[in-house]
Amino acid sequence: MILGGFQKSSLIDYPGKTSCVLFIMGCNFDCPYCHNAGLVRGDQEVPAFLNEKWLFDFLEKRKGLLDGVVITGGEPTLYDDLAALCEKIQKAGYPIKLDTNGSRPDLLKKLLDAGLLDYIAMDIKTDPYGYSPYIVKNYSPDDIITSIRLIIESGVPHEFRTTCVKPFVNKEIIKTILTHIEGAALYALQRFQMSQVLHPDFFSDRDHDCADAELEKFSRLAKNRVKECVIR
Repeated sequence: MILGGFQKSSLIDYPGKTSCVLFIMGCNFDCPYCHNAGLVRGDQEVPAFLNEKWLFDFLEKRKGLLDGVVITGGEPTLYDDLAALCEKIQKAGYPIKLDTNGSRPDLLKKLLDAGLLDYIAMDIKTDPYGYSPYIVKNYSPDDIITSIRLIIESGVPHEFRTTCVKPFVNKEIIKTILTHIEGAALYALQRFQMSQVLHPDFFSDRDHDCADAELEKFSRLAKNRVKECVIR
């Protein structure tokens, strides 16, 4: 596993907790609107001190001050040793929130079956059958759908998130996503920010904004389909 960055304290990344955030290098998706371009490309400048020993020394010192650890990326589930890392973090006394794109349901199931996750946030980019060609060219839509079901059926606190940016999101696409996440605990509709994105040229000749009025319409569509829907 390649560590790509670290945030010592966050009040917003783990609902209800003060957490630190561990960024993992590398991603198998190529979302044009991604704000973690260095992690996706693998050229993020990593602090020289950041390694596993430093991480666990830090966690030991922050006991009583931090409530949890967020593991994000990039895409953490690219690494098969993620389970071992989660186990060590839990043994250190910290609950874990995982951010994932849902592309590796087998590893996700392994983590869930072992009780290694305390909160899961999965990004749903668009209609699960519409990720190609702009998000990823070669992928299995069934993997995305399987991950969704695993998360909902796990009983682990969770949320699904969609960044509301055209052409990946419109009314019909939101309706389709909602059919897959029926009964989910939380669905977050995220505003798109056109700053430091992975592929800015992708948006140069496109109408990409979803106005607040559109987001409100999307939110109303989610009523009675998920337990809670929020706009961020």
